[in-house]
Amino acid sequence: MNDPRWASIDAFAEQNRENILRDITRLVAVPSVEGTPEPGAPFGAGPKAALDKALEIASELGLQTYNADGYIGWAQTGPIADDQKFLATITHVDVVPEGNGWDADPYTVRVRDGWLLGRGVADDKGPGILCLYALKYLKDNGIALKYPVRALLGANEETNMHDVDYYAEHYPMPAFCFTPDAEFPVCNGEKGGFNGEIVSPKLENGVIAAFSGGVARNAVPDRASCTVRVKPEAIRLTEGVTAEAGENGTTVLHGWGKSGHAAMPAGTVNAIGLLVNCLLESGICTPQEEAYLQVLKTLHASTDGSTLGIAANDGLFDPLTIIGGTIEMEDGVIRQSFDCRYPTNTDPEKMTAALEKVCGSAAHLDHLTSRVPFYIAADSPAIQTLITTYNEVTGENKTPFTMGGGTYARHFPYAVSFGPEHTDLAIPDFAGPMHGANEGAPFEKLMEALKIYILALLRLQEIDL
Repeated sequence: MNDPRWASIDAFAEQNRENILRDITRLVAVPSVEGTPEPGAPFGAGPKAALDKALEIASELGLQTYNADGYIGWAQTGPIADDQKFLATITHVDVVPEGNGWDADPYTVRVRDGWLLGRGVADDKGPGILCLYALKYLKDNGIALKYPVRALLGANEETNMHDVDYYAEHYPMPAFCFTPDAEFPVCNGEKGGFNGEIVSPKLENGVIAAFSGGVARNAVPDRASCTVRVKPEAIRLTEGVTAEAGENGTTVLHGWGKSGHAAMPAGTVNAIGLLVNCLLESGICTPQEEAYLQVLKTLHASTDGSTLGIAANDGLFDPLTIIGGTIEMEDGVIRQSFDCRYPTNTDPEKMTAALEKVCGSAAHLDHLTSRVPFYIAADSPAIQTLITTYNEVTGENKTPFTMGGGTYARHFPYAVSFGPEHTDLAIPDFAGPMHGANEGAPFEKLMEALKIYILALLRLQEIDL
């Protein structure tokens, strides 16, 4: 690295290594799954407490802080005039539910073989702390900033992103923004999103008494359960399914899969799909239930949408993906949520028509929502600044990429996602991915990311925005 500022950046990172680990641990310790709205806590007590903790840490680092009514907060390097252009980073302090399969408390950071383990170490509390320390570097070194820097801290990214909606309505937008909430090197495009529910009719006099599974609509479920009104010997157990006697002559079936992010379903195993297959193989359900289960089987049969007739690939983004995230049964009605990430050569209208054809009279669609694909040209000045900085620091020769995940970037006029994950880095057996059990992040890669972010923020000062 031949940038004259590198020695200072490297020294700063090493001097703050233990403090960074301490502060990531403090923030992860606050459970921050979305909850019931309360006064001053629009997304529930957990996200509010985590936002308060992040701003407390930022204040300790000597940064100016602001809390925008509990929707979102930020730290910044100094005053920003109303008409002044500024840079921003944006991370989030809310997390998906802890789910199942953890080896220890999800909210207590553990360090094992150089990896941090805990809900949020990767998504997105660890990166949030890195952004605060990047601003601390700028402040401590008295850097003259052409563009002041604001580190935004959202509280509703994992569900509805109403935090950035609130910000956009009430506060000025940055001239350029990056979000450390994805993979390196630079993601300059995100697939569209198409979400909803496949809903059964009211199942009259059915065999299925209860059905539940999944902890988040944007995660592949690793566990699901179904109670049926038959004895265990009537069940034909299939792969990944176990059974136990329930109350009043019922049987409780359990599906055991492998969780992961909805945008990256390769290698996952959907526990709901395992139960659907078992129920159909056992032949125990009523014709009405079987018809609905056949619709769900079609959904779960592939994650590329081919069995549903919605597969799509435009050559710009990766191919379409779709997963079933959660399932619930209430008053005889089953609701299966789905999460689809799609490229530019299809649209929600086409997919809705195809899904309705699959549903026929056995099911109907409900609560459909969508978002269009998002793309920023890779040769734009700010993106070139980021990719060049990443390659110089790492010695790699990577180019910007597009992805299926949805981040804050699409909510800003000029923004991208920028690390800190590395898709080519194997996750050890004791760790898990974002949204999975034993969520992990390699600490040395986080420290490298901090240096990349500092240098990138310095170099962004040198271009016209």
